[in-house]
Amino acid sequence: MILLTSVLGFISPGPMELAIILAIMLLLFGGQKLPSLMRNLGKSANEFKRGMSESLEDDDSSDSKNEKAS
Repeated sequence: MILLTSVLGFISPGPMELAIILAIMLLLFGGQKLPSLMRNLGKSANEFKRGMSESLEDDDSSDSKNEKAS
């Protein structure tokens, strides 16, 4: 965690920072588009997680196949 914060240069945002970010997003995108924007962001995050877990499963299965072949 210390390495991550030193590389990125910041610590995870607190509640006040999140409120400011939300207010700026509300001003930029408006109240009508914000729910669909967040929904699409959530779908993208879920798809990314699913892809990462499938990739890790593929790596694990290929490792076990390589061990059996040896």
